[in-house]
Parts: sequence; C-alpha cells; structure tokens
Amino acid sequence: MDIEALDVEKEIGKVGEVLCEHDKKKGILITTLHRIQEDYGYLPGEVLQRLSKKLELPLAEIYSVASFYHQFHFTPRGRKIVRVCMGTACHVRGAPKVLEKIQKHFDIEVGETTEDLAMTLETVGCVGCCGLAPVVTVNEEVVGELTPKKVDELIKTIESEE
Repeated sequence: MDIEALDVEKEIGKVGEVLCEHDKKKGILITTLHRIQEDYGYLPGEVLQRLSKKLELPLAEIYSVASFYHQFHFTPRGRKIVRVCMGTACHVRGAPKVLEKIQKHFDIEVGETTEDLAMTLETVGCVGCCGLAPVVTVNEEVVGELTPKKVDELIKTIESEE
C-alpha cells in the first residue's frame, strides 16, 4: 500500500464531517492495516513507521491496535496457512497426533513459519466440521477424516507449490 497516497478524507467519507482530525485518522487505521497486510502478507515495521508519520498517530498506538486483533501479523507468513483443529471432536479423534506429525515433518512449532515461507502452522479451537474430525485447513480448503495415510498425503499437498 502506498502510504504517501493515503487520503484520509476520501477514506473516511461523509462521517468525516463530524469527526475531529485525530478521530478521522484513527477511524481508517484498521482498514489501512488490512490493506497493508494484504499487500505484504504481514505488517512490516518500516511501513508502520511511515503510516505513523502519515496519520500523525504514535507508533505505539498503531502497534496497540494491530496487536489487539488476532488477524494481524508482524512477521512474514507462509504461502500456506495450515490450521489443525483442536476442538473436542477433533481432539478425541486424533488431532494431537496429526499436529505432532506435521510438526515433526516440517520441524516447526505451532505459530511458526518454515524458513522458506512455504507454510505457517497454527491451531484453532473449532473449524465447525466436527462430523469430519479430525480436520485440518490448508488456507481455505478443509481436509477431514484424517488417518495416518491421509496425513502423509496432506503433507505432500502442503509441500507442493500448487
């Protein structure tokens, strides 16, 4: 995102008529953070510093807002986001073993990204596909009813560049 081209008045629209300058700038912060993350895949520090100057908001305030929301990330993420469901149904049906196998294969822990930025590994409380337990999502694709053999196939899928 081109921080310098950011037009606060245009972004805030008609509501800007009743807001003070500080509120206008705070009002577009989350939207702007989303756009930055879309462009870079995460929130780079140097871009946030430029945003701080452009919006005349303290950098600490920007970090405070961004760190409050789970969807914002401050480090590069993998091209594939792998989320292992750890909800009750998945847990009972073997999700911990699925997670362990993925961790061992890629030599990473939950919350980490492989060095080649191929994959980021996360856990989630529930995917909402309990009938398919255990479940893993790869980006937006749901992979369910995982058996040891299916986990091996899943790992191959994760490793592929498709």
